[in-house]
Amino acid sequence: MSIAQSLLPEFDLEMEATRKVLERIPTDKLEWGPHEKSMTLRQLATHVANLPSWTQITLQQSEFDVEPPGGEAWTPPVADSTAELLGMFDQNTTSAREALAAAGDDVFMQSWTLKKAGELLFSAPKAGVLRRFVMNHMIHHRGQLTVYLRLIGVPVPQTFGPTADETDF
Repeated sequence: MSIAQSLLPEFDLEMEATRKVLERIPTDKLEWGPHEKSMTLRQLATHVANLPSWTQITLQQSEFDVEPPGGEAWTPPVADSTAELLGMFDQNTTSAREALAAAGDDVFMQSWTLKKAGELLFSAPKAGVLRRFVMNHMIHHRGQLTVYLRLIGVPVPQTFGPTADETDF
């Protein structure tokens, strides 16, 4: 079994769970945040919707600089509604899945580097970058989104098992 084939079932499950959370984001609460130091619901949900796009960036490039010296800083798109969030997420997930399925084992073993203004932030094999920087990162922020949903009174969907709002598992 290839590395891609071993990752795809987990990828599909996590994307399905993440979409269920994003579906619950109320457009009229996008500017809400739990604390002045926290991201707003819009910022956090948009970040989650954009994270699958890092799959292609990881697999198709050897490095990425979020603020390249002498170049334009990377600015992700921002969603203005739940529908835009879902459209962004669905498009990113489809492209990510295609890139993941097409990658050979040799690609996963290649090094990938993240930089900011030319400074090294980290380097790791692409397989590890996908698991930690893309998947685990998205799962972490998805968990934060479920807390936001709870705090604004929106029923929390199941992602790994029952929630106080969805008890049948």
